[in-house]
Amino acid sequence: MYLPSAFREDSPEVQHDFIRAHPLGVLTTSGEGGLMANHIPCLLYPEGPYGVLRLHVARANPQLADLASGRECLVVFHGPQAYVTPSWYPTKAETHKVVPTWNFVAVHVWGAPVIQDDPAWLRAQLDALTDSQEKARAQPWRVADAPADFIAVQMRAIVGVEIPIARIEGKWKVSQNRTVADRRGVAEGLAGENGDAVMAGLVARRGGLE
Repeated sequence: MYLPSAFREDSPEVQHDFIRAHPLGVLTTSGEGGLMANHIPCLLYPEGPYGVLRLHVARANPQLADLASGRECLVVFHGPQAYVTPSWYPTKAETHKVVPTWNFVAVHVWGAPVIQDDPAWLRAQLDALTDSQEKARAQPWRVADAPADFIAVQMRAIVGVEIPIARIEGKWKVSQNRTVADRRGVAEGLAGENGDAVMAGLVARRGGLE
């Protein structure tokens, strides 16, 4: 993706933490039918040089043919995002040479998918994915809570996919290219006018305001 130096985030730890916090990826492939994209929850494992994604898709999903080809695919993970009005910039009152923009955080991942149709692999992926979302609940639901024959039928309708990450890019576009005064104006505007404490905090931290 387009990555101006001010917005680059090259730390694998930061990139991986972001994926774990925002696990719903947009899985994009290219095949005979053209481009196809689906929103798929993913789990990241610290294996290999850049990590490995594990996920599953419906067996009826036509994207499965693209994945089975082994051609490189792209997975996009989105995070906080917000419109930024130039009215928040002190620079506006000084020069009026300002325009709107959009702040956002995203991580892009590339890799060659590998189909995993082994029932044991798939069950482990389902258990891990479920546990990752249920663990904070007072009474977590487990896959084993459902009848075994029911789960067996459900599993026959899905296929596992593993994507060893070959390349990863992170972009934290949170007003780092503005002056300190403009960054402060954006952080205050987001927190006050928009009630967006998350993006306001990102602007403050990345902009050296804290």
